[in-house]
Amino acid sequence: MQLYPGADGRSIVYAEFLIRAPVALLPVLIFLVALVYLDSYKLVGFRAVLWVILAGALLPVVGYFLHGFLLQRSGMDFIGFTRYVSPVTEETMKALLIVYLFRSHRIGFLVDGAIMGFAVGAGFGVVENIYYLYSAGNANVATWIVRGFGTAIMHGGVTAIFAIVSQTLTERNMKVNPLRYLPGLAAAIVLHSLFNHFVLPPFLMTATILALLPPVLYLVFRKSAEHMHEWLELDFDADALLLRQINAGEFAETKTGRYLHDLKSRFEGHVVVDMLCYLRLYTELALRAKGVLLMRENGLDVSVGERTQEKFTELDYLEKSIGKTGLLAMRPFLHMTRKDLWQLYVLGK
Repeated sequence: MQLYPGADGRSIVYAEFLIRAPVALLPVLIFLVALVYLDSYKLVGFRAVLWVILAGALLPVVGYFLHGFLLQRSGMDFIGFTRYVSPVTEETMKALLIVYLFRSHRIGFLVDGAIMGFAVGAGFGVVENIYYLYSAGNANVATWIVRGFGTAIMHGGVTAIFAIVSQTLTERNMKVNPLRYLPGLAAAIVLHSLFNHFVLPPFLMTATILALLPPVLYLVFRKSAEHMHEWLELDFDADALLLRQINAGEFAETKTGRYLHDLKSRFEGHVVVDMLCYLRLYTELALRAKGVLLMRENGLDVSVGERTQEKFTELDYLEKSIGKTGLLAMRPFLHMTRKDLWQLYVLGK
């Protein structure tokens, strides 16, 4: 696209660009802001979302060179390539970024999975549309309506679906099992490929996305909020009971206390003491995290505070003192599902 065709046409070209660019770039970002706003627990902050958007925005750059290489080597025509190859490569790249967020405990529930997934796709879709604005800027406004309200939101939607499906299948599993990510990846690839086939006219396909995606994500948000409320109440009571037993000296008579006592034969005395301190501190932080989330549920927001940050420093020290073998020995009685690690991340961020 020529932005400076000459003095006489300059203002016309700028006017056209100012119409096309917002239509191509803003819808997916507005949709994402709406998702973050609808998160009643405020699980995902805007800063985290921005970082994920930027990470997603790097993927089309990688895809540009990868697709150029694959297209040249495969001998496929461009249309066939966009229908059968690019959905696989693009959704795999986006999925790897979501898997990283899973493994680093940035995602704990369906709602933050949906937001983070859509943010990755939004970054991808925005950069892709920026490229097309400059390489095919003379296309009519209808093209940019389809790309802005259809293609870009499709990118966000299918990655959100991958995150939702993967969260459902992996939330109780701490070990990396690639097979659990395949159903979500397959769904994202199929939906992406179906969109690129244009089985419906472009405007009708765009309208279908806008009609189906918001209700689906609303149901996910509602179900996630209900699940989270139940989890917070149950785990809050369990953590409070455990902490009360430790502080009251009743912990030794519990099943967990007897297990920890049995570890004395396998670890030095000071390590076992550090294990008990770690369990108490971990439970305090988990209880604090749940309290913060319950307050957010009721419209209140509280700061973490310096004392809580000091407890995280102490927790890190105890982890080093106990060692990896000791932490593995504690696994049977220490809450170490991704949800529990995620709640500490929420508190410490």
